[in-house]
Amino acid sequence: MSRIKVFTIALLGWPIFSLAAEKSYIAPKTEFGAPDLQGTWSIATQTNLERAQRFGGKLTITAEEALRIEAMVRAGMERSNQPSDPNRSAPTAGQGVGGYNTFWMDPGDRLAEVDGEIRTSIIVDPSDGRVPYSAVGRQKYEEALGFRNSYEGPEIRPLGERCIVGFGSSGGPPKLPVLYNNLTQIVQTKDYVILLAEMNHDARIVRLNQDHYQPSFNPWLGDSVGYYEEDSLVVVTTNFHGQQNLRSSLDHRFYGSTSMIVTERFTRTANDKILYQFTVDDPEIYSQAWSGELPMNNSGEQLFEYACHEGNYALPGILAGARRADADGVEYAPTDPGRQ
Repeated sequence: MSRIKVFTIALLGWPIFSLAAEKSYIAPKTEFGAPDLQGTWSIATQTNLERAQRFGGKLTITAEEALRIEAMVRAGMERSNQPSDPNRSAPTAGQGVGGYNTFWMDPGDRLAEVDGEIRTSIIVDPSDGRVPYSAVGRQKYEEALGFRNSYEGPEIRPLGERCIVGFGSSGGPPKLPVLYNNLTQIVQTKDYVILLAEMNHDARIVRLNQDHYQPSFNPWLGDSVGYYEEDSLVVVTTNFHGQQNLRSSLDHRFYGSTSMIVTERFTRTANDKILYQFTVDDPEIYSQAWSGELPMNNSGEQLFEYACHEGNYALPGILAGARRADADGVEYAPTDPGRQ
């Protein structure tokens, strides 16, 4: 499918009210005339992909409401970071032994702000802020979550545990926050854009002004083709890998088929900010296309090495624990099956 045809399909779901940067800001240009998006950017935020019921359907909240929510999250993180008592049957800190405490976590300490508005969800369309699954799509999502909680062997564990790609949808598309390592480095050349996620050092290489591969194949992170439209970089991705159907990390979870089409728009809105917008179109799974917005804030920091390799000590430990639970007749039942 050509780049123009794919973009036309995805554009149908683009929210009318998701406008680009303030007109007064003039984005810098690269030496080859493209809007300069280069640098290291953070997508960390407390705003979830889907809108919680407690917001009553509202997309935005006041600064006072945001401060209360952010303070509650910080307090919870501080409580969870307290030392666990190994002599207690149910340690209060972290509600169990776990892999690490919140000292190592960096999911973001602020709610997302777009165009001066504090957002209650990354999703802006549909208006209820929820992923619009069809009946078939919802069933596949639930089945994938159940399958993810199986510990029969390494091949069925999540890709993040196996160090193949990052947890959740950190590399995208669409790009969504995760538990830590929420930085992305953008590098531009005349013919390519590289989106390097700090999480598992996933490098998505965007080919500019080209068609999608024919015959198609399904690489990790999909097949991304981009072009510049005024001061925005537009990236259209399709042909996703079948093992990446379920994206699951923290409170940013969704399911898509291999034929899903994701259209992303990166627009420099200030010296220290990029407006990131995306639309997901997948009639096999959703009743309509859905869209989201997220600020990418300049961090001024370098990416850390993500030292992870398939078959590291974590995976044998996970499977050994499951075999011990089998021997003891204990059925593993996590309280939040979708949480990494």
